[in-house]
Amino acid sequence: MIYKNLSILLFLIFSISLSAQNITLSGYVLDAKSGKPLKYANIRVANTTLGTAANAEGKFIMQVPQGSYKIIVSYLGYKSDSVTIKVVADKKFDCNLLPVSIKLNEITVLPKENPALAVIKRAINIKHDRSSKINSYKVNVYTKGSIKTTKDILSSNNSVGVSFGESDTSKLKISGIIENESISYFKKTDNKKEVIIARKQSSNFPPTINIVTGGRIIQNFYDDDLQFFNQPLPGPLSDNAFRHYFYYILDTLAQDNANIFKIYFAPISGSDPGFYGDIYITDKTFNLVKLVVHLNKAANPGGLLTKNTIFQQFDKFDGIYMPVDYRIFADADYLSLTKFGFSLNTIMRNYKINLPINDDFFDKAVVTVLPDADKKDSSYWESTVPTPYTVEETAAYKRIDSLETVRTAFWQRIHVLARSTKLNDNISISGPLQIYYFNRVSGNALNLQIYAKNYLDNRLNTSLNFSYGFADKKFSWRYKSDYYLGKYRTSVISFDIYNKIADIFGASDDYNLFTSTILSLLTKFEFRDYFYKKGFKISLTSEVLPILQLGIGFVNRSDYSAINNSDFSFFKGDNTYSINPPIFDTKIYGITTNFTLDFRNYIEDGYSRRRTWRGNALPIISGDFYFSNKSILHSSIDFELYRANIYWLIPTFKTAHLQLNLNGIYSHNAIPYQMMYALHGNIRSGSKNFTFRTLRIGEVFGDRVLAINLEHNFNDELFRILKIPFLTDLRLKFKVYVNAALSNISADSKSILPRSFNSLVHPFYEVGFGIGQALLPIGFEFTWKLNYRNENNFAFGINTFVF
Repeated sequence: MIYKNLSILLFLIFSISLSAQNITLSGYVLDAKSGKPLKYANIRVANTTLGTAANAEGKFIMQVPQGSYKIIVSYLGYKSDSVTIKVVADKKFDCNLLPVSIKLNEITVLPKENPALAVIKRAINIKHDRSSKINSYKVNVYTKGSIKTTKDILSSNNSVGVSFGESDTSKLKISGIIENESISYFKKTDNKKEVIIARKQSSNFPPTINIVTGGRIIQNFYDDDLQFFNQPLPGPLSDNAFRHYFYYILDTLAQDNANIFKIYFAPISGSDPGFYGDIYITDKTFNLVKLVVHLNKAANPGGLLTKNTIFQQFDKFDGIYMPVDYRIFADADYLSLTKFGFSLNTIMRNYKINLPINDDFFDKAVVTVLPDADKKDSSYWESTVPTPYTVEETAAYKRIDSLETVRTAFWQRIHVLARSTKLNDNISISGPLQIYYFNRVSGNALNLQIYAKNYLDNRLNTSLNFSYGFADKKFSWRYKSDYYLGKYRTSVISFDIYNKIADIFGASDDYNLFTSTILSLLTKFEFRDYFYKKGFKISLTSEVLPILQLGIGFVNRSDYSAINNSDFSFFKGDNTYSINPPIFDTKIYGITTNFTLDFRNYIEDGYSRRRTWRGNALPIISGDFYFSNKSILHSSIDFELYRANIYWLIPTFKTAHLQLNLNGIYSHNAIPYQMMYALHGNIRSGSKNFTFRTLRIGEVFGDRVLAINLEHNFNDELFRILKIPFLTDLRLKFKVYVNAALSNISADSKSILPRSFNSLVHPFYEVGFGIGQALLPIGFEFTWKLNYRNENNFAFGINTFVF
């Protein structure tokens, strides 16, 4: 699970097809003296936008129509070579380049000025001139990424859930590959769109993960601010570069008869996140043509990366230097527990600069996978891939495909902490920690859940749950089915039928079933209350506009009180469990409606639309309405219930961000106790995001509630500002939060309320802060009540996914 969560997460943070008549040119680019391959050498067809780059072994492949061409092969520090050939059939040829040293022209600098600074100043001016010339462009992009682990990844084809085979060696090997061809569009000021026209991946990865396009994740080092691991970093040519980096000239090289400065740079202060490495700038035009850089220690997320290299080259199109490739190579070590690596190789070709693009082309879909992108056969990929596979990549494809055809042993699919265990690509059952549970109503209980997903062209998901409590001697069951409609499955018909035990205020409880079971068995502390309900719900939800989703449903439910049936515990035998409170027993026939306003952009992954926060700072607004009526619907109770939520993620500075979560509820007529809204509380010494840390679960509830949670995550930015080496090296994360609430119960609801309650008729406030570490999934939080002070005025809590 660590492999999956980290490697896929990091991998995700980091084309046009030619006709069948195209001819293939291939070969190697080598050092003429040593015979060693020149990795990532550039190969261009003169007077065209056709071109490619060699791979890490110096091998290249390129498709061109029949005709005569002048092929230019170049590599920094070597004399470029050109070959004029007439192409009538597939042709192989090698290019042997001679190293060359060129004496640079004299650089004019001010007295006592570092000559490298003079070069950088001119390069920054050229950067602005370059930017003014680019209004729009379209470019074909080929992207190939791979993940390396010490174990082979075994998988399903329809989900990102993976398991792992035995470790053959401590050495990293390629265990997953994705490839895609896309067309990238850009228009000032910041309109971007990617269209994936073809994609393939190793058989252990699902196609839905293959949306990492070079055009979307590429970092153009001509830009001022670059993003790595959601952290903005100043580029070596940024306007404020001199405040952040120092520079000096290392060497002089040549390319295409031009003199090139090789300049080393690094952050002035080691505590400031940034890059270090070499950039290559022409001495006459002062254009950036290549760079080989690394993230420094301060930019390394939690010290996770043991190695990292970023490689990029630029070439001239219509007189403007544009990126022609972008490559990332990284190895990582997570707390000395597991090693993994990832790489990304992107090639850009066939630029069309300043072509007219309508503004309405740039809609909410920032990435779109075309319907036939997954249907390209092997002959298509053989004729279009602009860079050949390395020996390691070819071997990895064969090994992974052979492993996927071998039947996986059931024990290999079991993960102790997983919620489910996969039986095959579509069917899963309850995970080990979900099979057994205990509470004071059901007693010891067995639970089995079966999930069936992605049937009927990834449109049908169903689940069936059975459980039996040995104390109350009741079977609980639930069947739920979702069928998705539309090209991108933006409409869903849901059917849910059940006869089960349920948590009172379950929507306000973020703790898992295992936590409540362990606390009950070991300490005889039960923080949940329960009731029985049976009935069904049918609903239709649809995206009627790119930003608006509407839904309607019908509910038939009967609610019954539950009582204590067990006093069992391994310890604390002399203690007794708290009494499970009664609810308002009722039968409800209700109509529900809901809406969601979501202004975020989305990715059309070939099956569905997936919203993304990247480049968005707008709120998500949602609400629903619940209507129950005696005369019209023959319900046993009349009421109207209104609920609303606003969630907003707001970037503040660098990696810091503010999160706002606002919940409101308002009722008309009497609301059953079990349908009221409870403030999200916590268990003792526990803590969850967007909860009231000094309140217990279900301690404050009502039918007239307004609750707001504000959390500002500074990450490690405050410790960087302090520039205390010890604190900076610890990679500590810091956040502060403020929670406030009003809560009351209407007179109508009080009249049927079966228990006492706590009101917050005046605003309740609590404040606190939390400290964590970048790589550890745990944080420590300290919270104080500002008013309503009685019990639990101060709370210390551990915030972790384990609870």
